[in-house]
Amino acid sequence: MAHTQTPPSLMFILQSKQPFHPAMAPSKVACYLVFALSSCILLCNAQILHPCEFDAIYQLGDSISDTGNLIRENPSSVYAKPPYGQSYGNGKPTGRCSDGLLMIDFFAQSAGIPFLEPYLKIKKGASNAAANGVNFAVAGSTALSARVLATKGILNPLTVTSLSEQLDWMETYFRALCSGDKDKCSEKLKTALFLVGEIGGNDYNYAFLEGKTIAQIKAMVPEIVQAIKTAVSRVIGFGATRVVVPGNFPIGCIPIYLTSYKTKNSSAYDELHCLKSLNDVSTYHNNILQQAIKDLRKENPNVVVVYGDYFNAYLWIVRNAERLGFDAESVQKSCCGNGGDYNFSIMSMCGASGVPVCANPNQHLSWDGIHSTQQAYKYMADWLLRDIVSELKCKTA
Repeated sequence: MAHTQTPPSLMFILQSKQPFHPAMAPSKVACYLVFALSSCILLCNAQILHPCEFDAIYQLGDSISDTGNLIRENPSSVYAKPPYGQSYGNGKPTGRCSDGLLMIDFFAQSAGIPFLEPYLKIKKGASNAAANGVNFAVAGSTALSARVLATKGILNPLTVTSLSEQLDWMETYFRALCSGDKDKCSEKLKTALFLVGEIGGNDYNYAFLEGKTIAQIKAMVPEIVQAIKTAVSRVIGFGATRVVVPGNFPIGCIPIYLTSYKTKNSSAYDELHCLKSLNDVSTYHNNILQQAIKDLRKENPNVVVVYGDYFNAYLWIVRNAERLGFDAESVQKSCCGNGGDYNFSIMSMCGASGVPVCANPNQHLSWDGIHSTQQAYKYMADWLLRDIVSELKCKTA
């Protein structure tokens, strides 16, 4: 496929972390820019990772990247039922916590790699398509183990599979793949991309659910980041040479939190109507994580470790939502949900009987009040790929 040249004016919008204003462009091309920005993303990101020549991707994480592990652990999970998956393929649920594809799917497309099969599908012999990588992520998974969280009075209601268990799965898989030959694995994994996360978000989600204070939750951050750092070190030990470590989202912009912590105090919100105190938790996590990544680079000078800025990727969409084709009135409302200012109720969540789904998920940023829509993930993936590709030190990127 021939490379598609992105117009310089469009490139400015794609790369900018600030709102785009029509005054930035001549009025005669303003409409063109709006159309181009909302229609070219697949073409623009289609080959971003091609110069890296990745032949496999390995994913660890939670519901942001799970492509079917949780529903194999728990077939009765809501993610195994409609309306999840309605916007992709035959419209049937795949275990993805969205109406369709996730960021990892768009990363795979950009690298020219087939979508990653979930590890538990491969393990059970339901798929042999593992040559191009494996997805070990499990929806609901945490960075800290269930045992450690329990000592803090925090329970995981979805799964007992934490990051450490996913790493054990990965080790088992690589041992079989390489017949126990570590040198063989190291050679094979030189051309693979590893994503460790996003992970840790659920540690905070469950803590908030248990009624922990922001101060108590911030006190957990160093331990959670250390668990992520240990995971990256273990992945490097398997033979990884290029690793992306995503940070946390701006949780103060997400319907579940906007609903749970709604207040009449206008000073609690920022200019995007996101809760400042909650976004501060994400920022605190991300700052400590970025320091951990710097330490990993020093400890592993021959390994590329890159930070994935999910926080600013998400905010970029919020700021440019209308110009990207999202409904301006629904930026912080769930597509699949029911009730309140944000179309979300913890007592009547997506997938429950009688909970309606919006007519056009592509016009919504949030799918179910917790996870994003396929359309939002597409734009976030494009922003992220452009942000990290040069740091991956690929041949011609």
